[in-house]
This record gives sequence, C-alpha cells and structure tokens, in this order.
Amino acid sequence: MNMNGRGWLLAIALSGAMPAAQPACSSLLDRELRPLAGKTPESLCQHQGKVLLIVNTASKCGLTPQYEGLEALHARLEPQGFAVLGFPSNDFLGQEPGSEEQIQEFCTLTYGVTFPMYEKVSVKGAEASPLYRELLAATGEAPGWNFHKYLLDRDGQVVASFGSRTKPDDPALLAKIEELLAAPAESSPSADGT
Repeated sequence: MNMNGRGWLLAIALSGAMPAAQPACSSLLDRELRPLAGKTPESLCQHQGKVLLIVNTASKCGLTPQYEGLEALHARLEPQGFAVLGFPSNDFLGQEPGSEEQIQEFCTLTYGVTFPMYEKVSVKGAEASPLYRELLAATGEAPGWNFHKYLLDRDGQVVASFGSRTKPDDPALLAKIEELLAAPAESSPSADGT
C-alpha cells in the first residue's frame, strides 16, 4: 500500500494507534514571551527537549563580546539539541538602554546572533520577570551582572548556574553541556549528578 501523507494518517486513525505523546512542558518553560522586537508572544515550550543556556545580555558591557562565543556555541551544538536563549536586561548600570529594535540590530550586525533572543526583561529584585524569579528559586542565585548563565537539561530543569565571567568556551560549562546532550530527556542527570 502506498503511504502518502493522508494514507499514513488514515492508517493511524483506523488502527487506533496514536503517535507517542511529547513530554509535558516544564513549569519553567511553560510561559509565553515575545521574541525580541516581536509583537506576538510565543511559548518557551517550543524549546522543551533541548539543553538550554539562558543568558541575561547587555549591549554596552565589558562582557558584551561574549555574544560571539554564545553564537559560536549555539551554532556548533544546535544540531545536537542545544540552544542559547538570550534575555536583554538593563538592570546593571543601564548597560542595555536601547529599544528592542536597537538591541536586535546591534546583536545581528555586530555579532551575527541567530540564537533566540526574547523581550527585554528585568532579572533581579522585586521587578524580576517570572522566569528569572523561578530561576532564582531553583538555584538560589540571581544574576549579579550581565551574562549570567543558567543551564537547563532536556526536561527543562535547571541543573547549573554560571556567573557572568564564565565564558561560553569555559571547560566546566562545556563539559556540563556535553554531559546533558548525551543524556536523553526524562533521565537527564540532576544538579547533584544523580
């Protein structure tokens, strides 16, 4: 029997078989945020099943050149199920003062950023976005500066937190990412290595 698109769906419907269900979205990712300079929020659940590095960014910081390393890391590991998610923030000495459109243009033209960037948020204190409040609750660590990094496993659970001075090519960070990429979803190592 020729199984074109409709024939395959009809065969599944007639047999009662259903495709395997996707794992439920983690509470951390179960939220909608706008892509940088975008108008329509999108669900972070689209990243469920990937190893994620969530980073608060800024365009006028001494650490801003980390964009280059973050982009290289994203490009190299994306085929294995990895993504960097950037969240611009103006929380530290006003080092991200521009509009979302200006930030997007800077990131694209200066560093060739292709990894997902989301709306400008606050990452510390009473004004912290719900995402960053949950990251703080999971790790006990709020960003102390721009380019703080939170590492999530394929199940959307925070497994590590790295300070701002940890570069994207840091051996400890890379080792942890590689470990998480090697682990399947729902059995990724926890923060204590179990």
